[in-house]
Amino acid sequence: MRWMRAAADATGIVPERIVAGGGCAGAHVAAATALSDGVAEAGEDTSVSCRPKALVLFNPVFDNGPDGYGYERVKDYWEAFSPLHNIGPHAPPTLVMLGTEDNLIPVKTAETYMQRMQDAGIRCDLKLHEGQGHGFFNRDPSFTKTLREAEQFLASLGYVEANETDTTTD
Repeated sequence: MRWMRAAADATGIVPERIVAGGGCAGAHVAAATALSDGVAEAGEDTSVSCRPKALVLFNPVFDNGPDGYGYERVKDYWEAFSPLHNIGPHAPPTLVMLGTEDNLIPVKTAETYMQRMQDAGIRCDLKLHEGQGHGFFNRDPSFTKTLREAEQFLASLGYVEANETDTTTD
């Protein structure tokens, strides 16, 4: 993220429109990059922001705390990067897409995340996909539908123009 922002002039990247996203662990990395302070590689130029301006998260791992995912592996340092525990006024607008039958990420966790974002005055759109499990977004028709939802979210931020033709079903 820092490299993209630092290389913006040379690459044509618009720093005010850098969006991070991903699915499952990738969504966790995107959210942690946006929300966590003090997580940097040795020698990184921390004067350049690593925070994206928006997040698009599919089945995100939000909670690394004692009741969350992977806690036993990160119990000595989870507080530094658990997205659910690092929400603050610096959080970017976020779109979360989650299947209601996800066996790894409870709907309640996503609802708690959304509420904490809203309590911080930050936009957080939660799209629950009924009857869908973990990784549902990798298969059509959900693949097309979630991409459309991401496009609509980014269009609402003024980052892209939305295609007005909606051919998706779920």
